[in-house]
Amino acid sequence: MNELIFVVNESDEGGYIASALGYSIITEAESWNELREHVKDAVKCHFDDDISRIITLHFVKDEVVNL
Repeated sequence: MNELIFVVNESDEGGYIASALGYSIITEAESWNELREHVKDAVKCHFDDDISRIITLHFVKDEVVNL
């Protein structure tokens, strides 16, 4: 079993963008649930085998706090 980690950021246009660490897999979606489905589809397309994989979505949010 392999683990794939996706870094998820909010898109400037709205929605989310997910990029796999160490692989050329990038996908985007308007909602979190839609993103989860897009990530699963992208992984299935990238890997043609039937090996089970653990997929971790790591959400990163940059926020500036003024004092």
